[in-house]
Amino acid sequence: MANFLFILIFLFMLIFIVLRIHNLIKNKNYPTKYYSCIITFVFIIGLIIYCFIDYINSFIIFCHFLAILLFGNIIFLVIKKIFRKSFNFYLILIMSYCITAIYLSYGYYMAHHVIETYYKIETTKDLGVKSFRIVQITDSHISSIINGDNFTFYMEKINKTNPDIVVVTGDFIDDDTTLEDMRKACKGLGKLKTKYGVYLVWGNHDLEFNNDKDYDEFVLKKELKQNRVVLLEDDLVYLNQNIVLIGRLDAQFKNRLAASVLTQELDLNNYIITLDHEPNDYEAEASSGMDLVLSGHTHGGQLFPWTIISKFAFIDNNIYGMKKILNTNFIVSSGISNWRIKFKTGTKTEYVIIDLINKNY
Repeated sequence: MANFLFILIFLFMLIFIVLRIHNLIKNKNYPTKYYSCIITFVFIIGLIIYCFIDYINSFIIFCHFLAILLFGNIIFLVIKKIFRKSFNFYLILIMSYCITAIYLSYGYYMAHHVIETYYKIETTKDLGVKSFRIVQITDSHISSIINGDNFTFYMEKINKTNPDIVVVTGDFIDDDTTLEDMRKACKGLGKLKTKYGVYLVWGNHDLEFNNDKDYDEFVLKKELKQNRVVLLEDDLVYLNQNIVLIGRLDAQFKNRLAASVLTQELDLNNYIITLDHEPNDYEAEASSGMDLVLSGHTHGGQLFPWTIISKFAFIDNNIYGMKKILNTNFIVSSGISNWRIKFKTGTKTEYVIIDLINKNY
């Protein structure tokens, strides 16, 4: 269905743009009528070649260009009706190119520029310590925007924040991650210096192993273990006598345990931190006594206006930032990278620092 929609939108954009350019060139009264056909044909071939190279990002670019072009045509049509002044399509076309280039350059920068986002959460529960620092990494999709070396660079920056624990909330790798980059990224996690360790849960992309990959799930698990990364698959760990960490299987796993089952044996006076890649089980997690749930998956909405539209789609959960339901704080990170899409126009690229503060310490 998604591929069919892509083809329809692309054909619509192609026909619209080509017809306008063809008419523009034809009206210039070139010596031969075939000039317009030749130039239009070259334009079409260029679009098709780029689609084969990177059809996802070409689709993103074309969508933005068409939207800006159509919007420009509407604005100039209104101006023409009101002020009786006409504009050449050539001017609208050039302006649309420029605006698209500037806007997506900003989006490219936002996708590749990783920042540090900070949250402070106070609790009356006894943490066993005055404060507890969590660093959350999510949706690195190694080999997509960042490779193993880039990832290791950010791990060195995270070390300077003095984390008590580092958690990876899914989509550490995906179907395009190379063996070399996967190993480098695992070694990057192994260089983290924490008091309570590094923990990881699966996302919906982590276990996508196609025929082009020269490693499998067992090789990935081995690399994680060798670098002291603890994989949690519906497991829980006592970080100290007062803080419990739960790592949930992703929602795609049909056999994953319910939130209530994971907490049924726990003392709810403990502070319960949960890692759940997809932010889609808020009601159950809040009612089961969890104190903090960390997620990724949404990429913060990725592109405008989807960042706004998806807020309504996630009305019962969350797409980005912090939300509180009952006594549970939910944090969704937009991620330290992206899946294939090289632009972020509606959000930012980040790793998250969370300081838990014991109010009664």
